Amino acid sequence: MNILILAAGYATRLYPLTQNRAKPLLDVAGKPMMEWVIDNLAPIPGIKKVFVVTNNKFAAHFQEWADGYNRTNAKLTFEIVNDGSTSDADKLGAIGDLNFVVQKYGIENEDLMVVAGDNLFSQSLEGFGALAREKNAPVLGVYDVGSLSEAKKYGVVAVDAGGVITQFVEKPAEPPSTLIGIALYFYPKHIVPLIRQYLAEGNNADQPGRLVQWLYPRTPVHTWSVPGTWFDVGSKETLEEANRIFAKFAR
Repeated sequence: MNILILAAGYATRLYPLTQNRAKPLLDVAGKPMMEWVIDNLAPIPGIKKVFVVTNNKFAAHFQEWADGYNRTNAKLTFEIVNDGSTSDADKLGAIGDLNFVVQKYGIENEDLMVVAGDNLFSQSLEGFGALAREKNAPVLGVYDVGSLSEAKKYGVVAVDAGGVITQFVEKPAEPPSTLIGIALYFYPKHIVPLIRQYLAEGNNADQPGRLVQWLYPRTPVHTWSVPGTWFDVGSKETLEEANRIFAKFAR
């Protein structure tokens, strides 16, 4: 199984902090956001390679980070992928980047786990990998934000008794629940070719949840509840909040 980390955005809402540094490389509680992702993915067995897709502006920064991370954590193999974009105006979008990496490296026939590089997890994602292997079907990470007003910012999901998605609504004005889909996905190798079909049909190339929204009526998409604390940094204020919250998880 390969892992693809989405890290090609420009995070303009965090300017000036992200004018010269990619958002996933900003520190939270003593280490880059990326490392909160990577450290919690690392316990998943059978990881072949970790692809980090970024843009032309920050590719060298991510390579420097990967080289440093590997000096103390040599068990993961990283491939930093430059998607060639230089600004929001010419970016490929998250799903566009996903397809770019799959096609460039010929991994269309391999299992793929996808995660946003600015997700903050307090606990291991090993259980996500276990469910993915068990189901051999698409899996979406879900989290209960506990507030309908907070849920409006995300893709809200409903599931059946077996945890399979029955409804997915992107940023609804009136959320049916507080359970949201986060940027943590598993696509088995028989599903990965559908990414190209999704884009060929002219669908939204950004917002990675849109792919799940398109996929679940076509094939069962399972869910996995993220344990512990999950946090999404979208502003300078939420970055400060993340530092306070994750300080207790730092190790």
